[in-house]
Amino acid sequence: MPADATSVLIIGGGPAGLRAAEVARAAGARVVVCDGQRSVGRKFLVAGRGGLNLTHSEPVENFPARYVDEPDRWRDLLGEFGPDDLRAWAAELGVETYVGTSGRIFPLGQKAAGLLRAWIRRLRASGVEFRTGSHLAGLEQSPAGWRADFQTTEANFSLTAKRIVLALGGASWPETGSDGAWPSILAAHGVEIAPWTPANCGWEVDWPPALLARAEGLPLKNLTVRAAKESVSGELLITRYGLEGGALYHLGRILRAMMQPYLEIDLKPQLTIEAMQTRATTGTDAANWFRAWKLSPAAIALIEIISPNDCNDPERLIARVKNFILPLKGPRPIAEAISSAGGVRWSQLDENLMLRRLPGIFVAGEMIDWEASTGGYLLQGCFTTGTRAGRAAALCCDTV
Repeated sequence: MPADATSVLIIGGGPAGLRAAEVARAAGARVVVCDGQRSVGRKFLVAGRGGLNLTHSEPVENFPARYVDEPDRWRDLLGEFGPDDLRAWAAELGVETYVGTSGRIFPLGQKAAGLLRAWIRRLRASGVEFRTGSHLAGLEQSPAGWRADFQTTEANFSLTAKRIVLALGGASWPETGSDGAWPSILAAHGVEIAPWTPANCGWEVDWPPALLARAEGLPLKNLTVRAAKESVSGELLITRYGLEGGALYHLGRILRAMMQPYLEIDLKPQLTIEAMQTRATTGTDAANWFRAWKLSPAAIALIEIISPNDCNDPERLIARVKNFILPLKGPRPIAEAISSAGGVRWSQLDENLMLRRLPGIFVAGEMIDWEASTGGYLLQGCFTTGTRAGRAAALCCDTV
């Protein structure tokens, strides 16, 4: 075999690419992983800064709905590598996992670095080769399969492979290498790409300066938040530019589809209107009513500064607490988003995640046009698609 040839070439060293490399090598393929950064797993490490949320403990039957589109396809993919498989995978690396109070699953210690180091050690020991600092510049079909051209700071080079798995990521957190710059390479071959858009991101609000002076950085907890016909329980965080928080991330897809996006927030879903009316009889002004309802400082600031006229009438005030309408200006830039929507359309991929127009080239992870809310579904999706793409690519090749 020529020195520059391999049976499966993985381009992209995030969780989807590394998982594809792992299963392809286990299936007997010679595997080389190329990544544009100086080390692999950059976005994996960033995702673990606040505690690495690997997956979720809810029944796997519920997972397809979390990805919204293509539920049958997700059901099939998750049947090959689901949340229980991901926990077992971590255990094989010597990392125990646990279920948090929200149902999310984390590794003990909630750190990504130790897990990544153990993973890379195992990959190297199995024979997977790594070439970092190598940016994909182009793809061309060759008699031996596919030729991938790479640019480096030193000398450009090419690798020929029987099969290629692309796991170049989406367009969020570009400092990790997930810069969304690859679509032109595939579009040149006729592959249809959905435009990038931010997902799981903050939204901008035109806050009055007085509101920021009182509430910037304060949380709004135990809310029910609605957009259009969908509602979710969760939290929001008031920021200098608007809002962040899991409840907002969950509704992002709906908000993007609204001509004039806005939220309807029940600031006290634990209390019925009748219970609030009863408690309002204990005082004669808003300050007493707020205490009786146990509203948070952030919620009080929202009402007093944005809806001051409602504070003089308990009935109007109750209505405002139970349905606080907050217009949104738009999502934050995609570079700040936790994840992105857009990428290779599902219609371009067969059941093995191979590009229909480019036989022998597979796609995994956030390159595909899917999105899910935070809670472990993002990493699960990357591992799941990486498993299918890596195994399918290896089984298409002669083993070495």
